Amino acid sequence: MRIILVTGLGGAGRTTVAVATALAEARAGRRVLLVSEDADVLPSEGGLRVLRPEPATDFRREFLALQARSATALDLLGASPFEEAELTELPGSRQFALLRSLRDAAEGGHELAVVDLPPLPEALAVLALPEQLRRYLRRLLPPERQAARALRPMLAQLAGVPMPAQWLYETTARWEAELAAVQAVVDAPTTSVRLVLEPGPAAVRALRAARLGLALQGLALDAVVANRLLPADSDDPWLAGLTTQQHRHLAELRAAGALVDELPHLGRDPRGPEDLALLAPARPAADPDPVPEWTVEDRREADGVLVWHIGLPGAVKEELSLVRRGDELLLTVGAFRRNIPLPAALRRCTVTGAGLVEGDLRVRFTPDPGLWPRTS
Repeated sequence: MRIILVTGLGGAGRTTVAVATALAEARAGRRVLLVSEDADVLPSEGGLRVLRPEPATDFRREFLALQARSATALDLLGASPFEEAELTELPGSRQFALLRSLRDAAEGGHELAVVDLPPLPEALAVLALPEQLRRYLRRLLPPERQAARALRPMLAQLAGVPMPAQWLYETTARWEAELAAVQAVVDAPTTSVRLVLEPGPAAVRALRAARLGLALQGLALDAVVANRLLPADSDDPWLAGLTTQQHRHLAELRAAGALVDELPHLGRDPRGPEDLALLAPARPAADPDPVPEWTVEDRREADGVLVWHIGLPGAVKEELSLVRRGDELLLTVGAFRRNIPLPAALRRCTVTGAGLVEGDLRVRFTPDPGLWPRTS
């Protein structure tokens, strides 16, 4: 199944492009699912279905389920349970509802899912959330400790503090399974991101940020959609000046190596399916280009090191830092950060240097003699 995640700068027309893309693909005969919280009512199309995330409903359902599973512990604490009518969604509920919708989209039996994501900074944070939360869960409640549940009463007496209850481990395991399912969708080779921009001073900066953030998460950027392009043949000097500025910024996007689809400015908000037909990107929903692999180069014979190549297009040295901590590499690139598990071979090595060469971060690892015994 092919999944296109549509994001971009706020106000650039992300939702319109997502809707137009889904409608065009459905009219081409594909079974399409559109995931959008903001899409207006679409015309009836045989192959098109709309899934709207419902953060408030989703939050109440999950909260009440957790409360029910925790009823015994809450009774011991003398807590008063909440009723559904008094629950109001908390900040972050929208992101979790979107992630669950993304998981559901992949299980729906469609050929294509078009997902209307929030603006670029929030979208990148949402896509990174499953991996981050799974890491927190593993650190705070390691699953292997659950095997010692028979020893918890004794451990509680020895430590003088109560051990985590079984329901907590069960809840953690369920969250882990749900997050793993979402992360599998995000990481799938058939998932890619489409960036919607209105050509202007912020467009190239947004493209660079998108490339860096997506590369750090191992995601593919399949196209840039330049939206609301003004007509180039206007006799009005004022409009011609704006058009010239737009095309200068459009040229900058192309010079940055972006594959750009151009969409016209209709002079009004889209009013129906015929307007949406004019706003469908020309790039078909084919499988995305593969993301450059992060590879380990074995140079022990030449200079005694292994080199981990991490592709970070557009990265600059001044905005980059990395720290080895245990079996992870804490990598910061501009506004983005990721805790990256080291490949098995590199866990037996020491970081001895790093360099950035044209978007290729090369981290040098020297094998630990005690863990890499010499062979005769």
